[in-house]
Amino acid sequence: MIAGVCGGIAEWLGWDPTVVRIAYVLISIFSVAFPGIIVYLILWIVMPPADSNL
Repeated sequence: MIAGVCGGIAEWLGWDPTVVRIAYVLISIFSVAFPGIIVYLILWIVMPPADSNL
């Protein structure tokens, strides 16, 4: 919800954003959180912004 990364991934996959956020948190916890934070920051930088014309 900070940068919209999980919401963007959910939109791209056609899934519910809540499911993607919960999955992200669980994967981050089981991987000791550090890799999850790095991946989130990289995706925040790499992902294009959402179209505001929708």
